[in-house]
Amino acid sequence: MPEPLKVGIIGDFERTRFSHWATEAALYHAAARLGRQVAPCWFGTDLVQSRGAESCLGGLDGLWGAPGSPHVSADGMLDAIRFARESGLPYLGTCAGFQYALIELSRNVLGLRDADTAENESRSANIVITAVSCPLPARREGGPQLSGSDVVLPAPGSLLAELCGPAPLQGEYNCNFEVNPTYLARWQAAGLRPAAHDALGALRAFELRERRFFLATLFQPQLSSRPDAAHPLVVGFLRACSE
Repeated sequence: MPEPLKVGIIGDFERTRFSHWATEAALYHAAARLGRQVAPCWFGTDLVQSRGAESCLGGLDGLWGAPGSPHVSADGMLDAIRFARESGLPYLGTCAGFQYALIELSRNVLGLRDADTAENESRSANIVITAVSCPLPARREGGPQLSGSDVVLPAPGSLLAELCGPAPLQGEYNCNFEVNPTYLARWQAAGLRPAAHDALGALRAFELRERRFFLATLFQPQLSSRPDAAHPLVVGFLRACSE
């Protein structure tokens, strides 16, 4: 029997946050689908900041950027994502893991050192993640602007389309922030490839195709995963971790 796959989950675990439990569950669903064992381990953002990303994450098979911002240490979150991107460690980012992957790319590839999210209420001149402009019509009462299910349109030829198929799919959301589209052209020039949009054309997933596996989604595939129906994005991520 092969050794269990060591998957780090970067984020600040909260016992009351369902998406955190769903993240671990989705990994077990995918591992069962592949006939493998998996050993998820949470890494708090403050721990990564204090100990260093390579020290914390160097022995992992893959890294999942979890939902749940604002973080205890935004720098710790960004350092972990940068380590995955630069070292080629398979990376799956969902919700905050998507947003902070774009902030990391903006800071360390585009050179926009003050790039930030509106959630942090900073005075940055480069707010690359903004408040949701068009709430979901059927969002939960009192819930985030994006809460519940919405259509996701895979981009032809993308890794997401390869894993999920080319047909529209339903993505589960639970967030208040999305992409600032004015930065899209610069991100694409830096190697970003749009992987999915919503029905209005807003970016909902991206990938860095020159990396072995680097995929980030604003929606949360872990919320759609089931024991008898592992989400194909998580299966693809875990397969990359095993290679």
